[in-house]
Amino acid sequence: MAENDTPENSDALSEDALQALKIAFTYMPRLIEVNRFDHGEKYETILEHIEAVREMLLLNDTDPDEVYDEIDPDSTPNSSY
Repeated sequence: MAENDTPENSDALSEDALQALKIAFTYMPRLIEVNRFDHGEKYETILEHIEAVREMLLLNDTDPDEVYDEIDPDSTPNSSY
């Protein structure tokens, strides 16, 4: 069993690995941006990859929709509410 594998959650990432995944996730297209026109026949595979990363973030108690704000808060539009 690897260092971060525990019986409770074998999908738990180290803090460094989780941070790296968050950074990589911010460079991935958002689900709504992926379509057949722009990505061709690979669009379904791209959607699967994005979902796999989102799932891993969720398994590590990280809301994927909040990762963008956390990693690059300056690029997130301000709310006018």
